This record gives sequence, C-alpha cells and structure tokens, in this order.
Amino acid sequence: MKKRILAVFLAAAALACSLSACGGATTQTPTPSDETTPSSGAAHANELTVGIAQDLDDSLDPYQMTAAGTREVMFNVFEGLVKPDSDGNYVCAVASDYQVSEDGLTYTFTLRDGVVFHNGATCTPDDVLYSFETCAATSVTSAVVTALSAVTDTVVDGNQITMTLSAPNSDFLSYVASVYIVPADYADQATKPVGTGPFKYISRSVQENIILEKHAEYYGEPAHLDKVTYKIYEDGTALFTALDSGSLDLVAHLTMDQVNNLSNGYKVLEGTMNLVQAIYLNNAVAPFDNVKVRQALCYAVDVDAMLDLTSDGHGTKVGSSMYPSFGKYFDASLADAYPHDPEKAKELLAEAGYPDGFTFTITVPSNYQPHVDTAVVLAQQLSAVGVTADIQKVDWNTWVNDVYGGRNFQSTVVGFDSSTLNASGMLARWVSDNDKNMINYNNPDYDAAFAAAQSTTDDEEQTALYKQCLKILSDTAANVYLQDMADFVAMDPALEGYEFYPLYVIDMAKLYFAA
Repeated sequence: MKKRILAVFLAAAALACSLSACGGATTQTPTPSDETTPSSGAAHANELTVGIAQDLDDSLDPYQMTAAGTREVMFNVFEGLVKPDSDGNYVCAVASDYQVSEDGLTYTFTLRDGVVFHNGATCTPDDVLYSFETCAATSVTSAVVTALSAVTDTVVDGNQITMTLSAPNSDFLSYVASVYIVPADYADQATKPVGTGPFKYISRSVQENIILEKHAEYYGEPAHLDKVTYKIYEDGTALFTALDSGSLDLVAHLTMDQVNNLSNGYKVLEGTMNLVQAIYLNNAVAPFDNVKVRQALCYAVDVDAMLDLTSDGHGTKVGSSMYPSFGKYFDASLADAYPHDPEKAKELLAEAGYPDGFTFTITVPSNYQPHVDTAVVLAQQLSAVGVTADIQKVDWNTWVNDVYGGRNFQSTVVGFDSSTLNASGMLARWVSDNDKNMINYNNPDYDAAFAAAQSTTDDEEQTALYKQCLKILSDTAANVYLQDMADFVAMDPALEGYEFYPLYVIDMAKLYFAA
C-alpha cells in the first residue's frame, strides 16, 4: 500500500511540478505487459520507431558531442578503428587487425579494405590521421585528448598505421575506440554527419525527430532494419502515452511505475543503465562548500528506501563515481560508507553552523522522469533533518546550458556515464581543472592520485590508485551518491535482437522484427 500511495504521489508531482541522464548490463527475463497485443513485425515495413526523452546536441560533430543521449544514437553512425561489443570487449571495426608491442609502447592498426563512408568515399589512412589529429586538437579537455597527447610518433606504411606512445597505457585501446573515423575532406559534420557505421544519418527536425537509414555499403554484417526514426518527447507523460498507444516500437530508460502501467502487450527487458546517479553538489557554493554539510546529506538520505519506493528495489547502490560493470575498479564497500543516520546528519549540520537546517534547490531535467521521481523522494527524506529541498524542473537544453555548462546551480539529480570502458572515463571528470568538472570539485589529493593512476604501467597499482580516488570522493562527500539505475526497455513483442551494452548505447544494427 505504501508503494502504491507513493506512486500516485509521484505521478501527481510530475504533473504539478541527465550528462547522461539515464547504458546496459545483463538482460533479465522479458515480461509482457497485460491486455492488448500490438501488431506483428510484418506491419512495420522493416522500419523502427524509437521514443527518446531528449533532443541531440546542437552539433553532431563526433568530437563535439557532450550528451550521453547523443552518443547513444550516434553510436550507430560513427565507428573507430575498434569498437566495444556487448560483452565489454574491443573488437575490430574500421581496422581489420591490430597489434601491440611487448613493451606496450607501439600500436599497429591495419586498415580494413572496402570501408566506405556514408557519402560514398572510400576510407583511407589519411582519413584516419585526420580523425586522430582533429580529436586531439579539440578544445574540450578529456581523458581521450590527454591520452592522444602521449602519442609521440605516427607512421603510415601502406594500409598500416603505427602509433608510438611516450609511456605504456593499458587503456589506450579504449581511447582509440572513442576516436570516430570521419572523412578528411568533409566540412559538414556538425549538421550532416558522415561516418562508417551500419546506419547513415538522413535528417533531423529539432525537437521532433532524427532519421537514420541502413548503410547499404557497410563492410560488416549489415543492419537488419532499413530505417530507424527517433521521435523526441521531452514530456515524460507524452512519451509514455505514445508508447502505450502503440505509436512507438521501442522505448528505453523507463521507470518501474511506467512499466507497471503499460497495457499494450509490449515485452519489457531489464538491465542496468551503467551510470552513477547522485545528487551532484556544486562544491563552490554555500552551503555545499562545507564538507560537513555534504556528509550530513549523505547520512540523511536512505538509499535503500529510495530504491524501494521509486523502483521496487531495482537498481544497485554505488557509493562513489563508479558503477558495477567496471568490475575490478568498483568498490562495493563504499555503498555503505554513510549508513542512514538522521541524528548523525543533524549533528554534522550543527557543527557546520546549520543547527536549524537550510533550504536549497535541486535542479532536475524534466524530461527524465526517473530523476524527477528520485528528487521527490530525496526531498522527503531530507526534510526529516530540517533541510528543505525545492525541486526546480527545467527542460533539457536549459539544464545543459545553465547547470552543466554554466555551473549555475546548487544541486542536481542526474546520472553520469562513461564513453570509454576504463576507469578514467568516470574519474577524470573530477580533476580540478577538467572542463567537465561541473561540480567544481577541487581536491589536491584526488588530483595527485588520479595523475599517479594515469602514469603507472602496473595494472594492480593503477587499480589501487583508481580505488583511492573513489575513496577520496566518498570521504569528502563530493556528491550524495545513489545508484546505478535499473534500465527497463519496452518494445514490440515481434522485435528481437536487443542487447544491453556496458556503455550507454543501443545497437540498432542487431534489432529485427521476427517473421
């Protein structure tokens, strides 16, 4: 009864009131929703309509993309020399083969024959060099750009490209995967992107849709679908209504409440989103420039109860800026570093000079219902220690420009993912001078530990240093860490081939309508 009452309350709050907002892991048993059954795959003309909760970045240039939702779509358009598969391995893509020298300093990639760009041009070593040089020259500070700066020499010999590093880097292959190969003589990537992937970009109507079509000259296994249309619904209610009416074939990142209310016979898969959801706190503004205040919020929040109320217990507590799919880097013990203790929270608030609590604002992107629902529950929990959280819902563009870009906020509830399958993709963000450090975290010990992790060639030592970074984030309560959210995907029962990835992507090339 308690859960049902809360579900009604959340729905009412949603009516009244991510860079990732909402990625994948192990698929659970699909469960069809009740009542009506949608039409069979034969009625779809081999075309898929997908509902998404946010428009793409203004620029679709692969080296300027910032939002996880943009990368999720453009994963189907762009490829690197290698790319990740659903098991977390890096497999050959634009390269047909690669070799790494025993000392870990030299990477030799053999360019695959017959790779054709979406504009009909054949991919050459010059295009590869241009892509790496363009990525390395981007003005956005990132772990990928830092890794590329360590390339001291690049040699082209026929269809082979050899890169020499100044020092071994066990994560270098993951950074190579993030360098999408684009044609060197093409100047319209921002508005008419061209890559080598199984789908090619066709058109975009801002705030309405993005259309991709099958790349007929793709070198690998071709996509099963002829066309994918992404329809944009920045209103969560409108998105769910379109799904439940049968207007959409697939929607990911649903809430448990939405899943429970589906009535059209669609099947639902469960994985994880592969992100870290948290109350992200602006460490440069009061009261969150005080570590005791941040720690007090950690003690005041009951993550287990939040999971129970918002998603029937689905999701995994994290405790710091790493999620379980990273395996050896994930420290599960940090999930319980701040057990729910309202009295301890009040004590810390008093020590920080806030014996009567305070009021602050949680700015939440309104198009991501899971984050809105979470914020509502957290506000209730914080009120028990005298802290009032006012929830401010804003549209996605406002969140990106004001909160993420402008850092004009006190706190926000979103999820951050990694574009690479290595720990630095999650942790580089919190280095003091990183462009993506939107919470203004500044900790010399953290900076030193991260730098040491980046410079060592010993895997065991590097893992220990990355875990040290996680411990520092936890000890200083950089944020109020919550969970790696459960990812519920609803789709037409005739649709097959969906695979959860350890990154925030949906591989449309694998999907097909069963006969």
